[in-house]
Amino acid sequence: MTSGPNQTVVSIAQAPQFNKSSIFFSDVFVMDDPLRTGPDKNSKLVGKAQGIYVAAGLNKLELLVAMNFVFTDGEYNGSAISIVGHNEGEMPIVGGSGLFRFARGYTQLRTYLFNQKIGSAVVEYNVFVNHY
Repeated sequence: MTSGPNQTVVSIAQAPQFNKSSIFFSDVFVMDDPLRTGPDKNSKLVGKAQGIYVAAGLNKLELLVAMNFVFTDGEYNGSAISIVGHNEGEMPIVGGSGLFRFARGYTQLRTYLFNQKIGSAVVEYNVFVNHY
């Protein structure tokens, strides 16, 4: 969320000529979002989604995302999956750490809830990962 008392996303840069863009073109954000087992805010917390995203679409809201799913609970505690890509439908897993060292795979994502006015989104990620 980009506003309010539980803010987990912060805008860190923006090109001045686009500061009134309705699709946030050129904005750079850093995030530290909760990673849960489901979309409900009371579902089990298993880690954090930490990273950056850039509003890279000139004509519509499109994001370039670089993030880690950092696990803080359960059998994957202390491990992370690294994801980089365009946030529309599917993004590649490009590596990881701990139990996910040498990980490869992909995530399929679906926006569960998006409120552009307050900067809040809930995104579901289905993760398909091969690791050693």
